[in-house]
Amino acid sequence: RTLTLAFLAAITLVAPLPAQQTMSFYELKTTTLDGKPADLAQYKGKVSLVVNVASKCGFTPQYEGLEKLQREMKGNGFNVLGFPSNDFGGQEPGTAQEIATFCKLTYDVTFPMFEKVVTKKGAGQSPVYAFLGQSGNLPAWNFSKYVVDKNGKVVAFFESAVTPEDPALRAAIA
Repeated sequence: RTLTLAFLAAITLVAPLPAQQTMSFYELKTTTLDGKPADLAQYKGKVSLVVNVASKCGFTPQYEGLEKLQREMKGNGFNVLGFPSNDFGGQEPGTAQEIATFCKLTYDVTFPMFEKVVTKKGAGQSPVYAFLGQSGNLPAWNFSKYVVDKNGKVVAFFESAVTPEDPALRAAIA
């Protein structure tokens, strides 16, 4: 019994520690909508509004408000970051090129857009949404919004129905 306890203690001492949890959103890497590697560190020091977007959703007209927010606040250390997702109702079925064309032609989107991701917990979930989900919130539908502060911490979450014009959303960004 003593030998077993000593053996277990030795294993515990040499067992590798679990991987450190990512402490900042801005430590993550992803891929842009046009397939290029993207390091989210480029947004560190700015506030980010992270949104899971879709082209064929009842909330899709929010692209207009998101773009307005981007243009209005970009010079003030702020960015909207769009992550297309087909998780809810199959409302983002398009290819990266189709999504980019739709966003440009329909809403003249200039904010950064990233590759289509899985937001739901489980196999295949994007590391971005695994991190965001640590806040205790995952999207229940398209156009859920996370406010990420300058240091990469999630400071607010807003459901899909909250528009980019909502005073509470704007206050959280400020």
